[in-house]
Amino acid sequence: MHSPPLASSQRVKIPSACLTEAPLRPVRAGGSGTARPPRRTPGTAVARVTRTDPSHGADRVVWSKSYGQQSADEAPPAGPTQGAHVSQQPAETVLTGVRNFRDVGGLPTADGRRVRQGVLFRSGHLAHATQQDADFLTGLGLHTVFDFRNSADQALEGPDIALPGVRNVNIPLSDPADGADFWQMVRDGELDQLRAALGDGQAADRMVHSYRTIVTGRTAEHGRLLHALAEDSVPALMHCAAGKDRAGLSIAVTLLALGVRREAIEADYLESNSPHRRYKVHRSSKSQAGMSPEVMELLAPLFDARAAYLDAAFTAIHETWGDVDSYLSKGLRLTEGTRDRLRARLLED
Repeated sequence: MHSPPLASSQRVKIPSACLTEAPLRPVRAGGSGTARPPRRTPGTAVARVTRTDPSHGADRVVWSKSYGQQSADEAPPAGPTQGAHVSQQPAETVLTGVRNFRDVGGLPTADGRRVRQGVLFRSGHLAHATQQDADFLTGLGLHTVFDFRNSADQALEGPDIALPGVRNVNIPLSDPADGADFWQMVRDGELDQLRAALGDGQAADRMVHSYRTIVTGRTAEHGRLLHALAEDSVPALMHCAAGKDRAGLSIAVTLLALGVRREAIEADYLESNSPHRRYKVHRSSKSQAGMSPEVMELLAPLFDARAAYLDAAFTAIHETWGDVDSYLSKGLRLTEGTRDRLRARLLED
């Protein structure tokens, strides 16, 4: 999921390849007027982000983050988030150039503890953060930002903004939505090609396969992440491009290591489907086929955070290592001492 423009002949990624992000006016949740000064307490970003391809003017993705509003063109949340505690964010937080931001604090563990507030955050990339966003993020007292984008992502979106005194660590992971010219098909109105590539469950299967591959094939990267968190890297922010897949999986792995309840991990993951966090697509193609409602149906599995995707990753862990403890010790090479330090840093006493 990307933002800056690409030539039409280049391969692109879904859902926001070859798109640029427009300047935004900050909006404060729960009221209007000047936002309060940045606080160390994290919160839910509220804004409206329009992303447009200036070279074609055909496809426009709008990330609507206005509380209590949902466009008719916006896909509904892919799944429920009830059934487990999800951290609540104060209304005054304002982020206009960073999407899908939240504190993971408050999630319950199996032994009755909770993840500390203010030590573990997740979001989309920081390349388009405004000065106000940067001031807020600086106020969180972050030690490390973990960026899971690969070099292609960073070339398209740009590097993260520099936050004073904050270390930026790049741990590149593969984007589950990479690898096909889906946007070119949409732009050209090639519905038959899009249907052949994504129809009959292929889009969802693609995501399931990618989640399984990342969790089983990127153990070195996730092990490096958890060792860093256990030693000196908190408070930490994890992000990828949109903050949904690569960041979502990395947060899930971290929460597994902390002993957070499975249903709570899933609830946090599905929070990316909340209306104020989601993308929507406005099409203005010359092709009637490109305006077909079927286009959105075909693309939806790539936009969604679905329980089936995370379940596939958890199932792959059990199929490969037998249980979570073996995954952590043999797959990620975490000793019990490292896990103890991780819990001490990230869990409430």
